Amino acid sequence: MRKGFTTGSCAAAAAKAAVWMLLTGQEKKNIEITTPAGVKYMPELVDLRRSPDQVSCGVVKDGGDDPDVTTGLHITATVRRITEDEIRCGAVKERIRILGGEGVGRVTEPGLDQPVGEAAINHVPREMILREMNEVIMLLDDPGHFAVTISVPGGKEVAEKTFNPRLGIVGGISIIGTSGIVEPMSEKALTDTIRLELRQRKLQGQRIAVVTPGNYGMDMLKKAYDYDLNRAVKCSNFIGDTIDMAVEEGYGEMVLMGHMGKLVKCAGGAMNTHSRYGDRRMELLAAAAEKICPDPEVIRRILESVSTEAALKCVSAEDAGRISAIILEQALEHLNHKAAGRLRLEMILYTNELGILAESSDAVRLLSESRE
Repeated sequence: MRKGFTTGSCAAAAAKAAVWMLLTGQEKKNIEITTPAGVKYMPELVDLRRSPDQVSCGVVKDGGDDPDVTTGLHITATVRRITEDEIRCGAVKERIRILGGEGVGRVTEPGLDQPVGEAAINHVPREMILREMNEVIMLLDDPGHFAVTISVPGGKEVAEKTFNPRLGIVGGISIIGTSGIVEPMSEKALTDTIRLELRQRKLQGQRIAVVTPGNYGMDMLKKAYDYDLNRAVKCSNFIGDTIDMAVEEGYGEMVLMGHMGKLVKCAGGAMNTHSRYGDRRMELLAAAAEKICPDPEVIRRILESVSTEAALKCVSAEDAGRISAIILEQALEHLNHKAAGRLRLEMILYTNELGILAESSDAVRLLSESRE
């Protein structure tokens, strides 16, 4: 199946092209960037508008064979110089200022990738935009400061078909992506890839399966445990299938590490954590919290939270750890029922901001043994 490119890749490419045209005065028809995955991306440029003071251009979002509602949208970047007056009065401190324009959502609830009030342009796309623009600015040795506004005409209407309104992101879509690449969501293709990775690790002599749903989990494995990521397997949303496949490939033990926002669903018995199969994250957290701090106001705030990170901030750090331990225990009960004695399971829960929240009794020991 054909891969695509994220809205973050599109925004970074458009921003790089716009600043290049602004500084050189020359027109460009396409531009090349390098995605975080290391894949080169060279899209054609559309919607070109040039003046001496600013340049705007766009990239058409191509989601590949993934059924992505943002495919076909024009992700545009408008770059202008920041004036000396703006710098002098202290209104702008950054060399490059990233703004959200028409069709880009704005964060209205805590616990998301960006603070309340900011444009919903996630941190990896922001890093991509800065890197690609700085490459041009340094190449052309320009001492100026720049503002880049990312816009998505039609993004507000498309956002109504996404989870953004429920998450507290209003007015448009999010500019997202951790690898810069859109992987087609064919369940068969994904589960085949998971099986292949499990088989390869087994053939390489690994007897303990170390599994995490995605890139953020990989990052935390490295950050918290200095784990060799070549030994880990990404399982996406297919938790139950991965347990079955690990058994079939001959593993006797497995460590599952994941973000609370995903693995909390396992505490409710979910074996596939994709949102289309249901979402009771806050209800599960509230039920666990009620055992620790049965304050109706705290429970109400948890239920009204838009993310598990925000929900856990409704209580003290100590209570957040105790709630997480309850969720971990409940999730392991359901996962062990799925394993039916065929596989020994350990689990680690974390969030990006709060770090490691809970570890089952032998999780760290098995991680250590899996290095051997």
